Amino acid sequence: MKLSVVVPVYNEVNTLLEILRRVQAVPLEKEIIIVDDFSSDGTREMIAALKENNIKVLFNERNMGKGYSIRKGFEAVTGDVVIIQDADLEYNPEEYQKLLKPILSGLADVVYGSRFISGSEHRVVYFWHSVGNRLITLLSNMFSDINLSDIETCYKVFKSDIIKKIKIEENRFGFEPEITAKIAKTKCRIYEVGISYHGRTYEEGKKIGWIDGFRALYCIVKYNLFR
Repeated sequence: MKLSVVVPVYNEVNTLLEILRRVQAVPLEKEIIIVDDFSSDGTREMIAALKENNIKVLFNERNMGKGYSIRKGFEAVTGDVVIIQDADLEYNPEEYQKLLKPILSGLADVVYGSRFISGSEHRVVYFWHSVGNRLITLLSNMFSDINLSDIETCYKVFKSDIIKKIKIEENRFGFEPEITAKIAKTKCRIYEVGISYHGRTYEEGKKIGWIDGFRALYCIVKYNLFR
């Protein structure tokens, strides 16, 4: 089994090399596909200097958004299974084995890593972000008739043949409710696995904001009812 790790990157010069080190340390055959979203803090130059044979580097010609970068990364995938990995340090690659287990056991086609059903460690950060995430997940579940606990999680794992059949349209954080709606419509087998979460503050580089929450609500309706 070959794992494809898609890493969308935007201005993560302080964390990128460490997250790549952690991904490379996972004892699996893998390719790492980095998509830089026109970073301006030195990340772009750092990526261009990478020499590892299993790393593919793609550059956006202007800032397009996380969803666009993920879509571009998916197009370059050659592995059997795909996972999304943020370039910050909020999510721990040591949990890949746990996330992959339902797929490798023949139980699942898609796995979500949930921050809300885990007994693992969590950094305490923003109350209203937690409320917003749970509300968005609840509304998504109501429209898609599935019972996920965390649709906004970074850690989503797909069999490659599943994700390659899905057309992704959203360029920013609307990707999360969009892909959830479209995965639900395939009637494939979806599992959740509890994960740890080391959230960061806006001062530390967090990018998602309240306007993205309103876009998520729009995307829940759009992609569940009209796509």
